Amino acid sequence: QVQLVESGGGLVQAGGSLRLSCAVSGLSFSSYAMGWFRQAPGKEREFVASISWRGSTRRFEDSVKGRFTISKENARDTVYLQMDSLKPEDTAVYYCAADAWGAGTDMEKSYEYWGQGTQVTVSS
Repeated sequence: QVQLVESGGGLVQAGGSLRLSCAVSGLSFSSYAMGWFRQAPGKEREFVASISWRGSTRRFEDSVKGRFTISKENARDTVYLQMDSLKPEDTAVYYCAADAWGAGTDMEKSYEYWGQGTQVTVSS
């Protein structure tokens, strides 16, 4: 059974930082690309960041470039999203997802497995 479990969300003031983690089990993590998406209240879920299976390619949504980083630790079957200089508009539920093709695209349909999400709230 494949499981993706996010953690690390919470309430932070604008300008602060959070690190999200996504622990994965039930699949060959090292061969999967991983992505982070988010959904704010009343909005569609959107792409945030992705990393290819080898970690050689990273993609970021424009509004988070320079503030967020993504990393993948195969030894721990875990992907991280480091979020710095947080803004109130970053408030959302953040989801991690796994992509068997390994490319790490910005399209939801590329991802086969999803976590349940973790809430991030940034106060002004």
